[in-house]
Amino acid sequence: MRTLLITGAGGSGRTTVAAATALEAARQGTRTLVLGADRTDTLGAALGVPTGATPVEAAPGLTARRPDATARFRDDLVAFQDRAAGALDLLGAARLDAEEVTPLPGAEELALLRALRDAALSESYDLLVVDLPPVPRALSLLALPEELRRYLRRLLPPERQAARALRPVLGRLAGVPMPAEWLYETAARWDVDLAAVEAVVADRATSVWLVAEPGPAGADAVRTAVTGLAVRGLRPETLVANRLLPDSGHDTWLAGLAAQQRKALEEWQGTYGVPGVHGVPHLGRDPRGADDLAALAAPAVNPEPTPVEWPVTDRLAEDGVLVWHIPLPGAIREELDLVRRGDELLVTVGPFSRTVPLPSALRRCTVAGAALRAGELRIRFAPDPELWPRQM
Repeated sequence: MRTLLITGAGGSGRTTVAAATALEAARQGTRTLVLGADRTDTLGAALGVPTGATPVEAAPGLTARRPDATARFRDDLVAFQDRAAGALDLLGAARLDAEEVTPLPGAEELALLRALRDAALSESYDLLVVDLPPVPRALSLLALPEELRRYLRRLLPPERQAARALRPVLGRLAGVPMPAEWLYETAARWDVDLAAVEAVVADRATSVWLVAEPGPAGADAVRTAVTGLAVRGLRPETLVANRLLPDSGHDTWLAGLAAQQRKALEEWQGTYGVPGVHGVPHLGRDPRGADDLAALAAPAVNPEPTPVEWPVTDRLAEDGVLVWHIPLPGAIREELDLVRRGDELLVTVGPFSRTVPLPSALRRCTVAGAALRAGELRIRFAPDPELWPRQM
């Protein structure tokens, strides 16, 4: 299934673009599901059909859904209390009733990730369009599965889970209580769920669209978003320039705004490694319903997105090093920081950080230097004589 993730600055019109794109795909005969992330029903307002936790047919071939974070959070908490009943009773804890539970921060993101996973596993659709939150929250959302899996592996290593049968014996020998079975089972289930979401985000059939209004503020938002996505190994397939003003004629006030938009469009063409820029006209009103969405002429969905690669080139014969190429468009050298920790590399670009495992060949090497050139980070690795296979 093709998955399209749409994000942008707050107020840029990303929900409208998502709705218009999904509607056009459905009209072309593609079985389409569009997911919304907002608490308020902005997706339903654009489609002209109320949306909620229950999937609704917004148009022929188009299904819309907006996950209910409150209900899912309550179900998860009740299930957790049931699994941890023994420990809670031992501590004298008073259980919470489902009716008194309100979602904690992050519950909406988890609900959307689960909906994304369930949709990807479904065979009912050919295209999944996801109206992500604004860029800062969207980047945190996309990072969540990978980071949570890393935390789980550190807190409950797989090799410890393999020794379940020995835990009672080890507990008596060590004189300390060992983690209960339910804890390992819960961790394993979370890992499977998170891995499924992570696979959807990293899939070659998944791409990202970035929505922005042309102008100074939009330009700053685009650069920040492109860099943040690059740290996650993603690149916007399409930059949607939203709410383009028409030729203003003799209206000097509108002429100034239109000229500013044209200048921004010229700067966006071919920058930051984005393959294409698509303009969407301003209708002079907030789009509502199928007719308005059709008038926007949303960009077509590319059936074969170009994946982002982080290749390693072999320059051992020429320079005695291996070079890891990491595309970081929009990155500034002064904001870049690299830290190696064992077999992992912590990459930080401004406010964005990611811990990535080193490719197997580079784990037997030491870092010999790095350089940022033309939006690409090149890290040089020299073979470690103690670990590198000797030539016979």
